[in-house]
Order: sequence, then C-alpha cells, then structure tokens
Amino acid sequence: MKSWIATLCLAMASALAGTAVNAATFTVPGTNVSFNAPSGFTPLTADEISQKYPSNRAPSFVVGNARRTTTIAADLKPNELPKDKLPQVQASFESVFERVVPGIDWKEKKLIDMKGQQWIFFEMTSRAVDSDIYNIMLITPHQGKMLVFNFNSTKSEFPAVEKELRKSLQSIALGSE
Repeated sequence: MKSWIATLCLAMASALAGTAVNAATFTVPGTNVSFNAPSGFTPLTADEISQKYPSNRAPSFVVGNARRTTTIAADLKPNELPKDKLPQVQASFESVFERVVPGIDWKEKKLIDMKGQQWIFFEMTSRAVDSDIYNIMLITPHQGKMLVFNFNSTKSEFPAVEKELRKSLQSIALGSE
C-alpha cells in the first residue's frame, strides 16, 4: 500500500513540475511570438506596466518576478523595420541611447543571428531613479513591424538571474509571417 501512495505522489509531483514549466511559456498578445520566462515570472498588470514605464512608449506585454525587479518586456512596435536596414537602425539606436539614457555603459552592441533571424543586440547598464539597471535588448523585423524585447534587472540582482534570462532570450520563437 505504501509503495502505491509513493508512486502516486511521484506521479503528481511530475505532473505539477510539467505544469510549472508550461506556465513559464508566454505568447506575446496579438503576435505569433513566444518565449520561455524564468520560473515564477507572471504577467504585469496594466497598472504595473504604467508605473514601471511611465511614458507613452510603454511595452504592451511584460512579465516579471514577484518583486518586479527583473522583467522581460516584449512589444511589436508599428514602425517598419526593413531587414537590409538593421546596421543603420542599430547606429541610430546607439546614438539616441547615448544621448537619453543616463549613465549608459555599453557591454555589447552588435548584430546577431538567432535561429536564422537577424537581430540588433544591445547589452548595457544604466542609472535609474532608485537603482542601477542591467539591460539586454533585442530588436528585429517581424510581420512588417519592429519586434522589441527588453530583458532588465537591477544591476545588483542581475548576476543571480543572468543564466535564466539568457536561456529565456534563446527561447524566443517567431511564428511564420
């Protein structure tokens, strides 16, 4: 009898573990873009998004940890982004960021290929009102628009979440256009 209960408990634990993994897979609303977020990440509410991004350019979809100190934002911006213009767009973003992002410290800025898709890749730190921030930003053309991902964390928390954020970044999947 005890082995039957143990087997049932193991089966339930396996089922729950499988559910937790699936719960961390998100699809960006209104798109065919999906990604896996670190365990425990949940969508931010509209109020949380407006508090975290107090501009009219806030992303449409954000997931984050319980304290909201580490987040992944995704948005399909209406701007057209031709594939052959990525180097020029990258240079424009760099120039704008250097003028408007307080205390920007570039770690990397390059074009990358991820699963056959060209992306602009930025990695940087910057100062914010209450804490220094570590950002990894990806930009690519998708569905005739500009797809933007922003992985950010407080600079002090980043070392503890870096591995999971980089796994999440690699999990981005673009459905067919």
